[in-house]
Amino acid sequence: MSVGDMLVATVPMARTLNLEFLETTAERAVVRLPDRADYHNHVGGPHAGAMFTLAESASGAIVIAAFGDQLSRAVPLAVRAEIGYKKLAMGVVTATATLGRPVADVVAELDAGQRPEFPVEISIQREDGAVTGEMTVVWTLRPNS
Repeated sequence: MSVGDMLVATVPMARTLNLEFLETTAERAVVRLPDRADYHNHVGGPHAGAMFTLAESASGAIVIAAFGDQLSRAVPLAVRAEIGYKKLAMGVVTATATLGRPVADVVAELDAGQRPEFPVEISIQREDGAVTGEMTVVWTLRPNS
């Protein structure tokens, strides 16, 4: 089962928004939000909450892809998030997530008994390539007790 399939199966909101997981690797996650009228805001584009969920889901996908081998000893949790809406989003939008720290550095902190934190940077784009939003989600790997 792919990371995207697993997230769609276990995260009801990903199913609700019909998110499409196009790429899920430890280097990059790409997730698409389809253009549906019931996801629109008052100006006819995707609602801000739908775009937040899209970007957060992309960040979760890369975290699972990068740290899935650590799940027996730690739980990934989002700590905080900040989003900036840059341009009007219309139609299909795609979120691309990248890790802000090397995987090995995060795992080394976990190995040392720490609770590492690391940012995931996400860019949200329209089909014409224009960046409509940027988000940072800070994640942690909370060691199992």
